Amino acid sequence: MKSSFDLDQQNKNTESKIVVALERISEAFRVLLWDESKNNSLSPIQIQLLIFLLFHSQKKCKVSYLADEFNMTKATISDSVRVLLSKELVIKEKDLVDTRSYTLSLTPKGKQIAEKASFFASSIENPISKLTEEQKTVILNGLLKMIFDLNKAGIITIQRMCFTCSYYKEDTGTHYCNLLNTKLAEAEIRVDCPEHKTIT
Repeated sequence: MKSSFDLDQQNKNTESKIVVALERISEAFRVLLWDESKNNSLSPIQIQLLIFLLFHSQKKCKVSYLADEFNMTKATISDSVRVLLSKELVIKEKDLVDTRSYTLSLTPKGKQIAEKASFFASSIENPISKLTEEQKTVILNGLLKMIFDLNKAGIITIQRMCFTCSYYKEDTGTHYCNLLNTKLAEAEIRVDCPEHKTIT
């Protein structure tokens, strides 16, 4: 088996071209995220944590959940959280049920930074907006299937998309959400759903 980065392999193999194309796009995300983190004197993961806290429910804003979300150790996440606490960007709130546990919330200053930083990838949306609706749907479906397979292989841990949700049903190419009691068009399949319920 040859590497996708082998130029001879790339020229002959569509899968290899897609792998390298995705790597180039991931590089764009890294550059944009790094620029945003430098602007705020934070690390890329600290910026990602702030953005996550801004848009997700309190029950997901715990160190253990964040470690799974970002595929990192609890110790690594805890180190980043310590920095955010020291900069007064987040606060700890004790869990009333489990006093050893706590959730994280943004301070007003943290929320301000998170709101601005959440647009770090907006320049990637510009070329996407130039695609036809059909092209967007094909790309979205392909990416969702890839994410699903990577999740099943244990490479990506937490996923809150339709394909991993107990409310989701697929029958002969028709997507259906039992929570919403409605059919879903291809473009309506969610990548990160707040009502997601993991299949048990």
